[in-house]
Amino acid sequence: RKKMGPFLLLIICQCGINSVKTHSVSNPNIILMMADDLGIGDLGCYGNRTLRTPNIDRLAEEGVTLTQHIAASPLCTPSRAAFLTGRYPIRSGMAASSRVGVFLFSASSGGLPSEEITFSKLLKQKGYATALIGKWHLGMNCESSNDFCHHPLSHGFDYFYGLTVTNFRDCKPGQGSVFLKGVQKALVIPIQIAGITLVSLAIVQYIGLLKIPFQVLGYCLLIITIFLVVLIFFFYNFRHLNCFLMRNHQIVQQPLSYENLTQRLTKEAIQFIGRNTDAPFLLVLSYLHVHTALYASENFRGKSNHGLYGDAVEEMDWSVGQVLDVLDKHNLGDKTLVYFTSDQGAHVEEISSTGEIHGGYNGIYKGGKSTNWEGGIRVPGLFRWPRVLQAGAYIDEPTSNMDIFPTIVKLAEAQLPSDRIIDGHDLLPLLQGKVTRSKHEFLFHYCNAYLNAVRWHPENSDSVWKVFFFTPNFSPEHSNGCYDSHVCFCHGGFITWHDPPLLFDLSRDPEENVPLTPETESRFYEILRVIHLAVDNHTRSLYAVPNQLSWDNLLWKPWLQLCCSSVFQSCYCDYDSEGSPLEVHSG
Repeated sequence: RKKMGPFLLLIICQCGINSVKTHSVSNPNIILMMADDLGIGDLGCYGNRTLRTPNIDRLAEEGVTLTQHIAASPLCTPSRAAFLTGRYPIRSGMAASSRVGVFLFSASSGGLPSEEITFSKLLKQKGYATALIGKWHLGMNCESSNDFCHHPLSHGFDYFYGLTVTNFRDCKPGQGSVFLKGVQKALVIPIQIAGITLVSLAIVQYIGLLKIPFQVLGYCLLIITIFLVVLIFFFYNFRHLNCFLMRNHQIVQQPLSYENLTQRLTKEAIQFIGRNTDAPFLLVLSYLHVHTALYASENFRGKSNHGLYGDAVEEMDWSVGQVLDVLDKHNLGDKTLVYFTSDQGAHVEEISSTGEIHGGYNGIYKGGKSTNWEGGIRVPGLFRWPRVLQAGAYIDEPTSNMDIFPTIVKLAEAQLPSDRIIDGHDLLPLLQGKVTRSKHEFLFHYCNAYLNAVRWHPENSDSVWKVFFFTPNFSPEHSNGCYDSHVCFCHGGFITWHDPPLLFDLSRDPEENVPLTPETESRFYEILRVIHLAVDNHTRSLYAVPNQLSWDNLLWKPWLQLCCSSVFQSCYCDYDSEGSPLEVHSG
Protein backbone atom coordinates (compact mmCIF):
# COMPACT_ATOMS: atom_id res chain seq x y z
CA ARG A 1 0.00 0.00 0.00
CA LYS A 2 2.51 2.65 1.14
CA LYS A 3 6.16 1.74 0.81
CA MET A 4 8.77 2.46 3.46
CA GLY A 5 12.07 4.08 2.61
CA PRO A 6 15.21 1.97 2.86
CA PHE A 7 16.82 4.01 5.61
CA LEU A 8 14.15 3.49 8.28
CA LEU A 9 12.36 1.95 10.45
CA LEU A 10 14.70 -0.89 11.33
CA ILE A 11 17.81 -0.13 13.35
CA ILE A 12 19.16 3.36 12.90
CA CYS A 13 22.53 4.16 14.29
CA GLN A 14 23.15 7.13 16.49
CA CYS A 15 24.07 9.62 13.82
CA GLY A 16 26.89 11.41 15.59
CA ILE A 17 24.72 14.04 17.18
CA ASN A 18 26.93 16.94 18.01
CA SER A 19 26.00 19.30 20.75
CA VAL A 20 24.88 22.64 19.36
CA LYS A 21 26.11 25.77 21.03
CA THR A 22 23.06 27.67 22.06
CA HIS A 23 22.07 31.23 22.69
CA SER A 24 19.63 30.19 25.42
CA VAL A 25 17.92 27.00 26.48
CA SER A 26 15.58 28.45 29.06
CA ASN A 27 12.05 29.80 28.75
CA PRO A 28 11.51 29.04 25.07
CA ASN A 29 8.10 29.13 23.46
CA ILE A 30 6.77 25.58 23.23
CA ILE A 31 4.47 24.14 20.57
CA LEU A 32 3.33 20.55 21.05
CA MET A 33 1.44 19.09 18.09
CA MET A 34 -0.37 15.78 18.53
CA ALA A 35 -2.11 13.88 15.75
CA ASP A 36 -4.84 11.36 16.52
CA ASP A 37 -4.40 7.73 15.35
CA LEU A 38 -1.61 8.61 12.92
CA GLY A 39 0.60 5.70 11.87
CA ILE A 40 4.37 6.07 12.05
CA GLY A 41 4.51 4.87 8.44
CA ASP A 42 2.25 7.67 7.21
CA LEU A 43 5.00 10.31 7.14
CA GLY A 44 7.72 10.90 4.57
CA CYS A 45 10.34 11.38 7.28
CA TYR A 46 9.59 7.84 8.50
CA GLY A 47 9.86 6.31 5.05
CA ASN A 48 6.51 6.90 3.34
CA ARG A 49 6.84 7.64 -0.37
CA THR A 50 3.24 8.10 -1.45
CA LEU A 51 1.78 10.62 1.01
CA ARG A 52 2.93 14.23 0.81
CA THR A 53 3.98 15.57 4.22
CA PRO A 54 6.63 18.21 3.38
CA ASN A 55 5.98 20.39 6.43
CA ILE A 56 6.14 17.58 8.98
CA ASP A 57 9.20 16.28 7.12
CA ARG A 58 10.70 19.75 7.52
CA LEU A 59 10.62 19.25 11.29
CA ALA A 60 12.78 16.16 10.81
CA GLU A 61 15.15 17.87 8.37
CA GLU A 62 15.62 20.84 10.70
CA GLY A 63 15.56 18.88 13.96
CA VAL A 64 15.76 15.49 15.63
CA THR A 65 13.86 12.32 14.70
CA LEU A 66 13.18 9.74 17.40
CA THR A 67 12.80 6.28 15.90
CA GLN A 68 11.78 4.46 19.09
CA HIS A 69 9.32 6.97 20.53
CA ILE A 70 6.67 5.16 22.57
CA ALA A 71 3.15 6.20 23.58
CA ALA A 72 2.39 5.38 27.21
CA SER A 73 -0.85 3.72 26.12
CA PRO A 74 -2.32 2.51 22.81
CA LEU A 75 -5.60 4.37 23.48
CA CYS A 76 -6.45 8.09 23.33
CA THR A 77 -7.58 8.95 26.88
CA PRO A 78 -4.82 7.20 28.89
CA SER A 79 -2.10 8.20 26.42
CA ARG A 80 -3.07 11.87 26.66
CA ALA A 81 -3.26 11.70 30.46
CA ALA A 82 0.29 10.31 30.54
CA PHE A 83 1.48 12.97 28.08
CA LEU A 84 0.15 15.84 30.23
CA THR A 85 1.31 14.47 33.59
CA GLY A 86 4.49 12.54 32.78
CA ARG A 87 3.04 9.54 34.63
CA TYR A 88 1.71 6.13 33.70
CA PRO A 89 -2.10 6.40 33.44
CA ILE A 90 -2.50 3.69 36.10
CA ARG A 91 -1.16 6.19 38.66
CA SER A 92 -3.90 8.75 38.01
CA GLY A 93 -6.83 6.35 37.69
CA MET A 94 -6.95 6.92 33.92
CA ALA A 95 -6.64 3.21 33.05
CA ALA A 96 -9.84 1.18 32.82
CA SER A 97 -10.52 -2.18 34.44
CA SER A 98 -13.48 -2.76 32.13
CA ARG A 99 -13.64 -3.23 28.38
CA VAL A 100 -14.10 0.49 27.59
CA GLY A 101 -10.80 2.34 27.93
CA VAL A 102 -11.74 5.87 26.81
CA PHE A 103 -14.44 8.45 27.50
CA LEU A 104 -17.37 8.18 25.11
CA PHE A 105 -19.80 10.89 26.29
CA SER A 106 -19.52 14.59 27.07
CA ALA A 107 -21.76 14.08 30.12
CA SER A 108 -19.62 11.48 31.88
CA SER A 109 -18.31 12.28 35.35
CA GLY A 110 -14.82 10.80 34.98
CA GLY A 111 -11.76 12.72 33.90
CA LEU A 112 -8.21 13.76 34.70
CA PRO A 113 -8.28 14.29 38.49
CA SER A 114 -7.73 17.81 39.79
CA GLU A 115 -4.95 16.44 42.03
CA GLU A 116 -2.87 15.63 38.97
CA ILE A 117 -0.23 18.20 38.03
CA THR A 118 0.00 18.92 34.31
CA PHE A 119 2.87 20.63 32.54
CA SER A 120 0.42 23.40 31.60
CA LYS A 121 -0.21 24.14 35.30
CA LEU A 122 3.49 24.43 36.02
CA LEU A 123 4.25 26.55 32.96
CA LYS A 124 1.33 28.86 33.71
CA GLN A 125 2.78 29.42 37.19
CA LYS A 126 6.05 30.49 35.51
CA GLY A 127 4.29 33.17 33.46
CA TYR A 128 3.61 31.24 30.26
CA ALA A 129 0.49 31.95 28.25
CA THR A 130 -1.09 28.52 27.73
CA ALA A 131 -3.60 27.24 25.17
CA LEU A 132 -5.06 23.93 24.09
CA ILE A 133 -6.60 23.91 20.62
CA GLY A 134 -8.32 20.78 19.31
CA LYS A 135 -9.10 17.52 21.06
CA TRP A 136 -9.11 17.13 24.86
CA HIS A 137 -10.73 13.72 25.68
CA LEU A 138 -9.95 13.90 29.40
CA GLY A 139 -13.38 14.69 30.85
CA MET A 140 -15.31 17.86 31.63
CA ASN A 141 -17.70 17.89 34.63
CA CYS A 142 -17.97 16.04 37.94
CA GLU A 143 -21.24 16.79 39.72
CA SER A 144 -23.00 19.55 37.78
CA SER A 145 -23.10 20.73 34.19
CA ASN A 146 -21.02 23.80 34.97
CA ASP A 147 -18.41 22.75 37.54
CA PHE A 148 -15.87 22.07 34.73
CA CYS A 149 -13.69 20.13 37.16
CA HIS A 150 -11.93 18.18 34.37
CA HIS A 151 -12.01 20.94 31.75
CA PRO A 152 -8.73 22.15 30.15
CA LEU A 153 -9.11 25.51 31.92
CA SER A 154 -9.00 23.62 35.23
CA HIS A 155 -5.73 21.97 34.25
CA GLY A 156 -3.55 24.99 33.56
CA PHE A 157 -4.70 26.22 30.16
CA ASP A 158 -5.66 29.90 29.81
CA TYR A 159 -7.46 29.30 26.55
CA PHE A 160 -9.33 26.38 25.03
CA TYR A 161 -10.92 25.96 21.61
CA GLY A 162 -11.93 22.49 20.57
CA LEU A 163 -13.74 19.26 21.48
CA THR A 164 -13.96 18.00 25.04
CA VAL A 165 -14.49 14.40 23.91
CA THR A 166 -13.30 13.14 20.52
CA ASN A 167 -14.18 12.90 16.87
CA PHE A 168 -16.59 9.95 16.37
CA ARG A 169 -18.06 8.47 13.21
CA ASP A 170 -21.40 9.31 14.84
CA CYS A 171 -20.47 13.01 14.70
CA LYS A 172 -20.58 13.11 10.91
CA PRO A 173 -23.83 12.14 9.16
CA GLY A 174 -23.43 9.26 6.74
CA GLN A 175 -20.24 7.89 8.36
CA GLY A 176 -21.86 5.11 10.36
CA SER A 177 -21.73 4.54 14.11
CA VAL A 178 -19.16 3.19 16.51
CA PHE A 179 -21.90 2.40 19.03
CA LEU A 180 -24.80 0.88 17.13
CA LYS A 181 -23.43 -2.64 16.71
CA GLY A 182 -22.19 -2.77 20.31
CA VAL A 183 -25.45 -1.42 21.72
CA GLN A 184 -27.46 -3.89 19.69
CA LYS A 185 -25.32 -6.81 20.93
CA ALA A 186 -25.46 -5.59 24.53
CA LEU A 187 -29.22 -4.98 24.62
CA VAL A 188 -30.70 -7.83 22.60
CA ILE A 189 -30.37 -10.45 25.35
CA PRO A 190 -31.48 -8.18 28.28
CA ILE A 191 -34.53 -7.02 26.30
CA GLN A 192 -35.40 -10.60 25.38
CA ILE A 193 -35.06 -11.70 29.01
CA ALA A 194 -37.18 -8.77 30.24
CA GLY A 195 -39.84 -9.45 27.60
CA ILE A 196 -39.98 -13.17 28.31
CA THR A 197 -40.13 -12.49 32.07
CA LEU A 198 -43.02 -10.04 31.73
CA VAL A 199 -44.97 -12.33 29.40
CA SER A 200 -44.37 -15.32 31.69
CA LEU A 201 -45.53 -13.38 34.74
CA ALA A 202 -48.63 -12.23 32.91
CA ILE A 203 -49.44 -15.84 31.86
CA VAL A 204 -48.87 -17.15 35.40
CA GLN A 205 -51.11 -14.39 36.71
CA TYR A 206 -53.80 -15.13 34.12
CA ILE A 207 -54.01 -18.89 34.82
CA GLY A 208 -53.99 -18.29 38.55
CA LEU A 209 -50.74 -20.07 39.51
CA LEU A 210 -49.36 -16.96 41.16
CA LYS A 211 -50.98 -13.80 42.43
CA ILE A 212 -49.04 -10.77 41.21
CA PRO A 213 -50.53 -7.29 41.62
CA PHE A 214 -51.12 -5.69 38.24
CA GLN A 215 -49.40 -2.59 39.59
CA VAL A 216 -46.12 -4.54 39.83
CA LEU A 217 -46.37 -5.63 36.22
CA GLY A 218 -47.30 -2.11 35.25
CA TYR A 219 -44.34 -0.59 37.09
CA CYS A 220 -41.94 -3.12 35.51
CA LEU A 221 -43.29 -2.32 32.08
CA LEU A 222 -43.07 1.43 32.78
CA ILE A 223 -39.42 1.19 33.94
CA ILE A 224 -38.42 -0.82 30.87
CA THR A 225 -40.27 1.61 28.58
CA ILE A 226 -38.63 4.67 30.17
CA PHE A 227 -35.20 3.03 29.88
CA LEU A 228 -35.71 2.26 26.20
CA VAL A 229 -37.08 5.74 25.46
CA VAL A 230 -34.09 7.43 27.13
CA LEU A 231 -31.69 5.11 25.29
CA ILE A 232 -33.34 5.71 21.92
CA PHE A 233 -33.44 9.48 22.58
CA PHE A 234 -29.76 9.54 23.51
CA PHE A 235 -28.44 7.63 20.52
CA TYR A 236 -30.81 9.37 18.10
CA ASN A 237 -29.45 12.70 19.37
CA PHE A 238 -25.88 11.52 19.96
CA ARG A 239 -24.38 13.99 17.49
CA HIS A 240 -26.06 16.98 19.13
CA LEU A 241 -25.31 15.87 22.69
CA ASN A 242 -21.65 14.87 22.29
CA CYS A 243 -20.19 16.50 19.19
CA PHE A 244 -19.78 20.19 19.94
CA LEU A 245 -17.11 22.85 19.77
CA MET A 246 -16.23 24.97 22.80
CA ARG A 247 -14.34 28.19 23.32
CA ASN A 248 -13.25 28.19 26.95
CA HIS A 249 -16.42 27.29 28.90
CA GLN A 250 -18.90 28.26 26.19
CA ILE A 251 -20.27 26.06 23.43
CA VAL A 252 -19.86 27.89 20.13
CA GLN A 253 -21.10 25.21 17.74
CA GLN A 254 -23.52 22.38 18.52
CA PRO A 255 -23.45 20.01 16.73
CA LEU A 256 -19.94 20.27 15.34
CA SER A 257 -19.61 21.26 11.67
CA TYR A 258 -16.70 19.81 9.70
CA GLU A 259 -16.78 22.67 7.20
CA ASN A 260 -13.27 24.21 7.17
CA LEU A 261 -12.68 22.71 10.62
CA THR A 262 -8.92 22.29 10.23
CA GLN A 263 -8.69 25.84 8.92
CA ARG A 264 -10.55 27.11 11.99
CA LEU A 265 -8.32 25.19 14.39
CA THR A 266 -5.23 26.43 12.56
CA LYS A 267 -6.49 30.02 12.58
CA GLU A 268 -7.01 29.82 16.35
CA ALA A 269 -3.44 28.55 16.78
CA ILE A 270 -2.00 31.30 14.60
CA GLN A 271 -3.97 33.98 16.43
CA PHE A 272 -2.80 32.67 19.80
CA ILE A 273 0.82 32.85 18.66
CA GLY A 274 0.22 36.36 17.32
CA ARG A 275 -1.16 37.49 20.68
CA ASN A 276 1.92 36.23 22.53
CA THR A 277 4.95 37.24 20.48
CA ASP A 278 6.52 39.17 23.38
CA ALA A 279 6.13 36.61 26.16
CA PRO A 280 6.72 32.86 26.43
CA PHE A 281 3.80 30.67 25.43
CA LEU A 282 2.76 27.02 25.47
CA LEU A 283 0.53 25.89 22.62
CA VAL A 284 -0.84 22.35 22.51
CA LEU A 285 -2.31 21.86 19.03
CA SER A 286 -4.22 18.59 19.31
CA TYR A 287 -5.48 17.66 15.85
CA LEU A 288 -8.72 15.81 15.18
CA HIS A 289 -7.00 14.27 12.16
CA VAL A 290 -6.89 11.34 11.46
CA HIS A 291 -9.41 9.80 13.84
CA THR A 292 -12.64 8.78 12.16
CA ALA A 293 -14.93 10.30 11.07
CA LEU A 294 -12.41 11.35 8.41
CA TYR A 295 -12.85 14.73 6.80
CA ALA A 296 -10.94 17.09 4.56
CA SER A 297 -11.76 20.53 3.20
CA GLU A 298 -12.48 21.14 -0.46
CA ASN A 299 -8.90 22.14 -1.27
CA PHE A 300 -7.58 18.75 -0.12
CA ARG A 301 -10.45 16.38 -0.88
CA GLY A 302 -9.53 13.88 -3.58
CA LYS A 303 -5.96 15.16 -3.90
CA SER A 304 -3.95 12.37 -2.22
CA ASN A 305 -3.11 8.87 -3.42
CA HIS A 306 -4.84 7.25 -0.44
CA GLY A 307 -8.43 8.40 -0.45
CA LEU A 308 -9.99 10.43 2.32
CA TYR A 309 -7.42 9.20 4.86
CA GLY A 310 -4.56 10.52 2.73
CA ASP A 311 -6.43 13.79 2.14
CA ALA A 312 -6.75 14.24 5.91
CA VAL A 313 -3.04 13.56 6.51
CA GLU A 314 -2.05 16.07 3.84
CA GLU A 315 -4.43 18.70 5.24
CA MET A 316 -2.92 18.25 8.69
CA ASP A 317 0.54 18.67 7.15
CA TRP A 318 -0.63 21.94 5.58
CA SER A 319 -1.69 23.11 9.05
CA VAL A 320 1.74 22.29 10.50
CA GLY A 321 3.26 24.39 7.72
CA GLN A 322 1.03 27.34 8.60
CA VAL A 323 2.22 27.22 12.21
CA LEU A 324 5.87 27.08 11.14
CA ASP A 325 5.31 29.99 8.74
CA VAL A 326 3.83 32.20 11.46
CA LEU A 327 6.84 31.49 13.67
CA ASP A 328 9.08 32.67 10.83
CA LYS A 329 6.87 35.72 10.29
CA HIS A 330 7.34 36.82 13.91
CA ASN A 331 11.03 35.77 14.06
CA LEU A 332 10.19 33.19 16.71
CA GLY A 333 11.72 30.11 15.08
CA ASP A 334 14.94 30.12 17.13
CA LYS A 335 13.00 30.81 20.32
CA THR A 336 10.51 27.98 19.92
CA LEU A 337 10.70 24.25 20.60
CA VAL A 338 8.31 22.42 18.25
CA TYR A 339 7.30 18.80 18.89
CA PHE A 340 5.15 16.55 16.70
CA THR A 341 3.74 13.13 17.62
CA SER A 342 0.62 10.94 17.60
CA ASP A 343 -1.29 9.77 20.66
CA GLN A 344 -0.92 6.14 19.51
CA GLY A 345 -0.49 4.08 16.37
CA ALA A 346 -2.86 3.86 13.43
CA HIS A 347 -6.27 2.24 13.84
CA VAL A 348 -5.81 -0.54 11.31
CA GLU A 349 -9.36 -1.92 11.69
CA GLU A 350 -10.95 1.31 10.45
CA ILE A 351 -12.73 0.44 7.20
CA SER A 352 -15.70 2.42 5.88
CA SER A 353 -19.09 0.86 5.06
CA THR A 354 -18.08 1.03 1.38
CA GLY A 355 -14.82 -0.85 2.03
CA GLU A 356 -12.47 2.15 1.86
CA ILE A 357 -9.49 1.96 4.23
CA HIS A 358 -9.93 4.69 6.84
CA GLY A 359 -7.03 3.64 9.07
CA GLY A 360 -3.36 4.50 8.71
CA TYR A 361 -0.12 2.64 8.13
CA ASN A 362 2.21 1.47 10.89
CA GLY A 363 5.07 0.55 8.59
CA ILE A 364 6.82 -2.70 9.38
CA TYR A 365 5.27 -2.88 12.83
CA LYS A 366 2.66 -5.40 13.95
CA GLY A 367 -0.82 -4.42 15.15
CA GLY A 368 -2.12 -0.95 15.79
CA LYS A 369 -4.23 1.18 18.10
CA SER A 370 -5.48 -0.64 21.23
CA THR A 371 -2.54 -3.12 21.20
CA ASN A 372 0.95 -2.99 22.67
CA TRP A 373 2.52 -4.54 19.62
CA GLU A 374 4.91 -1.94 18.21
CA GLY A 375 2.32 -0.77 15.67
CA GLY A 376 0.09 0.41 18.50
CA ILE A 377 2.63 2.35 20.54
CA ARG A 378 5.64 3.30 18.37
CA VAL A 379 4.75 6.80 17.19
CA PRO A 380 6.39 9.73 15.42
CA GLY A 381 8.66 11.81 17.65
CA LEU A 382 9.99 14.97 16.01
CA PHE A 383 11.70 17.92 17.73
CA ARG A 384 12.80 21.16 16.09
CA TRP A 385 14.62 23.98 17.83
CA PRO A 386 17.09 25.80 15.57
CA ARG A 387 20.50 26.65 17.10
CA VAL A 388 19.76 24.32 20.03
CA LEU A 389 19.12 20.91 18.42
CA GLN A 390 21.22 19.38 15.65
CA ALA A 391 19.38 19.41 12.32
CA GLY A 392 18.81 16.06 10.63
CA ALA A 393 19.77 13.90 13.63
CA TYR A 394 18.30 10.48 14.40
CA ILE A 395 18.06 8.85 17.83
CA ASP A 396 17.25 5.14 18.10
CA GLU A 397 16.82 4.96 21.87
CA PRO A 398 13.61 4.16 23.79
CA THR A 399 11.79 7.37 24.68
CA SER A 400 8.24 8.05 25.82
CA ASN A 401 5.56 10.68 25.37
CA MET A 402 5.73 10.96 29.18
CA ASP A 403 9.18 12.54 28.70
CA ILE A 404 7.62 15.76 27.40
CA PHE A 405 6.51 16.69 30.92
CA PRO A 406 9.94 16.85 32.62
CA THR A 407 11.61 18.18 29.46
CA ILE A 408 9.48 21.31 29.10
CA VAL A 409 9.05 21.84 32.85
CA LYS A 410 12.83 22.07 33.16
CA LEU A 411 13.07 24.35 30.11
CA ALA A 412 10.56 26.70 31.76
CA GLU A 413 12.71 26.67 34.92
CA ALA A 414 9.83 25.24 36.94
CA GLN A 415 10.20 22.64 39.67
CA LEU A 416 9.19 19.03 39.13
CA PRO A 417 6.68 17.83 41.74
CA SER A 418 8.44 16.11 44.63
CA ASP A 419 5.33 14.50 46.15
CA ARG A 420 4.76 11.94 43.38
CA ILE A 421 6.58 9.67 40.96
CA ILE A 422 7.26 11.18 37.54
CA ASP A 423 7.87 8.36 35.06
CA GLY A 424 9.18 10.54 32.23
CA HIS A 425 12.76 11.79 31.88
CA ASP A 426 14.24 15.04 30.62
CA LEU A 427 15.03 14.50 26.94
CA LEU A 428 17.16 17.58 26.30
CA PRO A 429 20.57 15.98 27.03
CA LEU A 430 19.70 13.14 24.63
CA LEU A 431 18.31 15.51 21.99
CA GLN A 432 21.43 17.69 22.17
CA GLY A 433 23.79 14.73 21.97
CA LYS A 434 25.27 15.35 25.42
CA VAL A 435 24.36 11.76 26.29
CA THR A 436 23.81 8.83 23.94
CA ARG A 437 21.68 6.56 26.15
CA SER A 438 18.05 6.94 27.15
CA LYS A 439 17.32 7.00 30.86
CA HIS A 440 14.53 4.49 30.26
CA GLU A 441 16.04 1.16 31.16
CA PHE A 442 12.50 -0.22 31.50
CA LEU A 443 9.17 0.85 30.00
CA PHE A 444 5.91 -0.75 31.14
CA HIS A 445 3.16 -1.23 28.56
CA TYR A 446 -0.38 -1.35 29.92
CA CYS A 447 -3.51 -2.55 28.15
CA ASN A 448 -6.03 -0.50 30.13
CA ALA A 449 -5.22 -1.32 33.79
CA TYR A 450 -3.50 -4.63 32.97
CA LEU A 451 0.27 -4.87 32.65
CA ASN A 452 0.62 -6.32 29.16
CA ALA A 453 4.31 -6.06 28.23
CA VAL A 454 7.67 -4.71 29.42
CA ARG A 455 10.58 -3.27 27.42
CA TRP A 456 14.15 -3.57 28.76
CA HIS A 457 17.12 -1.76 27.27
CA PRO A 458 20.11 -2.96 29.35
CA GLU A 459 23.12 -0.74 29.94
CA ASN A 460 26.06 -1.43 27.64
CA SER A 461 23.87 -3.36 25.24
CA ASP A 462 22.22 -2.66 21.91
CA SER A 463 19.43 -5.14 22.63
CA VAL A 464 15.92 -3.96 23.43
CA TRP A 465 14.12 -6.90 25.00
CA LYS A 466 10.34 -6.93 25.03
CA VAL A 467 8.25 -9.39 27.00
CA PHE A 468 4.51 -10.04 26.53
CA PHE A 469 2.54 -11.58 29.39
CA PHE A 470 -0.54 -11.81 27.18
CA THR A 471 -1.43 -10.88 23.60
CA PRO A 472 -4.73 -9.99 21.93
CA ASN A 473 -6.52 -12.58 19.86
CA PHE A 474 -6.61 -11.15 16.35
CA SER A 475 -9.80 -11.77 14.42
CA PRO A 476 -9.76 -13.14 11.78
CA GLU A 477 -7.03 -15.28 13.30
CA HIS A 478 -4.20 -14.57 10.85
CA SER A 479 -4.98 -10.89 10.30
CA ASN A 480 -3.18 -7.87 11.77
CA GLY A 481 -5.96 -6.66 14.06
CA CYS A 482 -9.27 -7.31 15.80
CA TYR A 483 -11.53 -6.61 12.84
CA ASP A 484 -14.53 -8.46 14.27
CA SER A 485 -14.68 -6.20 17.34
CA HIS A 486 -13.20 -3.03 15.73
CA VAL A 487 -10.59 -2.76 18.53
CA CYS A 488 -8.70 -5.31 20.61
CA PHE A 489 -9.62 -5.81 24.26
CA CYS A 490 -7.52 -6.62 27.30
CA HIS A 491 -9.08 -9.46 29.23
CA GLY A 492 -11.09 -12.67 29.24
CA GLY A 493 -11.58 -14.51 25.98
CA PHE A 494 -10.15 -11.62 23.98
CA ILE A 495 -6.56 -12.44 24.99
CA THR A 496 -4.13 -15.34 25.29
CA TRP A 497 -1.83 -15.60 28.34
CA HIS A 498 1.72 -16.86 27.82
CA ASP A 499 3.73 -18.93 30.30
CA PRO A 500 6.59 -18.41 29.88
CA PRO A 501 6.00 -14.93 28.45
CA LEU A 502 6.78 -14.20 24.81
CA LEU A 503 10.24 -12.66 24.39
CA PHE A 504 11.50 -10.55 21.47
CA ASP A 505 14.68 -8.60 20.80
CA LEU A 506 13.45 -5.50 18.99
CA SER A 507 16.97 -4.62 17.87
CA ARG A 508 16.97 -7.76 15.71
CA ASP A 509 13.24 -8.34 15.22
CA PRO A 510 11.36 -5.02 15.27
CA GLU A 511 8.43 -6.67 13.48
CA GLU A 512 7.97 -9.01 16.51
CA ASN A 513 7.65 -11.96 14.17
CA VAL A 514 9.68 -14.69 15.90
CA PRO A 515 9.46 -15.13 19.69
CA LEU A 516 12.72 -16.23 21.25
CA THR A 517 12.98 -19.50 23.16
CA PRO A 518 15.51 -21.03 25.57
CA GLU A 519 16.92 -22.84 22.55
CA THR A 520 17.37 -19.68 20.44
CA GLU A 521 18.38 -17.32 23.26
CA SER A 522 20.81 -18.62 25.90
CA ARG A 523 19.93 -15.81 28.34
CA PHE A 524 16.18 -16.44 28.05
CA TYR A 525 15.49 -17.19 31.72
CA GLU A 526 17.93 -14.57 32.99
CA ILE A 527 16.18 -11.89 30.90
CA LEU A 528 12.81 -12.97 32.27
CA ARG A 529 14.20 -12.91 35.83
CA VAL A 530 15.44 -9.32 35.48
CA ILE A 531 12.17 -8.17 33.94
CA HIS A 532 10.12 -9.85 36.69
CA LEU A 533 12.22 -8.00 39.30
CA ALA A 534 11.56 -4.73 37.48
CA VAL A 535 7.83 -5.50 37.43
CA ASP A 536 7.90 -6.17 41.18
CA ASN A 537 9.63 -2.85 41.84
CA HIS A 538 7.22 -1.01 39.56
CA THR A 539 4.16 -2.65 41.12
CA ARG A 540 5.32 -1.66 44.61
CA SER A 541 5.39 1.98 43.47
CA LEU A 542 1.66 1.92 42.65
CA TYR A 543 -1.12 2.73 45.07
CA ALA A 544 -4.89 2.63 44.79
CA VAL A 545 -6.62 5.69 43.33
CA PRO A 546 -10.24 6.25 42.21
CA ASN A 547 -10.91 4.66 38.83
CA GLN A 548 -11.89 7.50 36.50
CA LEU A 549 -12.95 5.00 33.83
CA SER A 550 -15.28 2.90 35.99
CA TRP A 551 -18.73 2.22 34.56
CA ASP A 552 -20.17 4.82 36.94
CA ASN A 553 -17.75 7.45 35.62
CA LEU A 554 -18.18 6.39 31.97
CA LEU A 555 -21.96 6.36 31.71
CA TRP A 556 -23.97 9.30 30.37
CA LYS A 557 -25.50 11.41 33.15
CA PRO A 558 -28.29 13.70 31.91
CA TRP A 559 -27.66 16.27 34.66
CA LEU A 560 -24.10 16.79 33.37
CA GLN A 561 -25.22 17.37 29.78
CA LEU A 562 -24.27 20.70 28.20
CA CYS A 563 -26.78 22.22 25.80
CA CYS A 564 -26.30 25.64 24.24
CA SER A 565 -30.02 26.21 23.58
CA SER A 566 -32.58 23.68 24.83
CA VAL A 567 -33.44 20.04 24.29
CA PHE A 568 -36.57 21.17 22.44
CA GLN A 569 -34.32 23.06 20.00
CA SER A 570 -32.11 19.95 19.62
CA CYS A 571 -29.31 21.73 21.53
CA TYR A 572 -28.50 23.68 18.38
CA CYS A 573 -26.36 26.81 18.08
CA ASP A 574 -23.67 28.14 15.76
CA TYR A 575 -21.64 31.12 16.93
CA ASP A 576 -18.53 29.97 15.08
CA SER A 577 -19.42 30.63 11.45
CA GLU A 578 -18.52 34.29 11.51
CA GLY A 579 -15.26 35.50 10.05
CA SER A 580 -13.35 34.41 6.97
CA PRO A 581 -11.59 31.04 6.88
CA LEU A 582 -7.83 30.82 6.56
CA GLU A 583 -6.62 30.90 2.97
CA VAL A 584 -5.63 27.45 1.80
CA HIS A 585 -3.13 26.35 -0.82
CA SER A 586 -2.93 22.57 -1.05
CA GLY A 587 -0.33 22.34 -3.74
